[in-house]
Amino acid sequence: MQETFHLVVLTPYGRYLEGDATFLNVRSEDYDLGIYPGHAPLISTVSICKMVIRFGKDEYAYAVGGGIINIEKEKVTLILDSVERSDEIDINRAEDAKKRAEDRLKVSSEEIDVQRAKLALLRALNRLDVSNGND
Repeated sequence: MQETFHLVVLTPYGRYLEGDATFLNVRSEDYDLGIYPGHAPLISTVSICKMVIRFGKDEYAYAVGGGIINIEKEKVTLILDSVERSDEIDINRAEDAKKRAEDRLKVSSEEIDVQRAKLALLRALNRLDVSNGND
C-alpha cells in the first residue's frame, strides 16, 4: 500500500512547497477534503480555509486564500492564490487587513466593492485563526 503522495503547492509567485505527504486536509466550496495516499482522482476549487499537511508524524497548519486542487493517483497539486504557514503569518498585518475590511463594509457606498471587502475580511480572519492555532 502506498504510504505517501507527492504534494506540490504553487502560488502566483512560484513553487511554495513540494514533498511527500501522508495527509492533506483542505476545504472546497462544498465540503472538507481529507486526502490520504491512494485518494480517488478529483479536480476542485479550494476555499479560503485552514489547510493541514502531514509529513510523516509532523503536521503543519496553513492559511489558504483560495485556489484549485488537482488530485491524481500519486500526486496532488494545489494552485493557490496565497498560502502562509501558521508561523509565517504577520499578526499585525492580518489585524490591520481585518480592520480595513470591516471599515469598508460599514460604509454604504456604491464606490466600494462589497464582495472584495467580504473576501478580504474572510482572508484576514482565516489568517488570524490559523496563527492562533484555531480551527
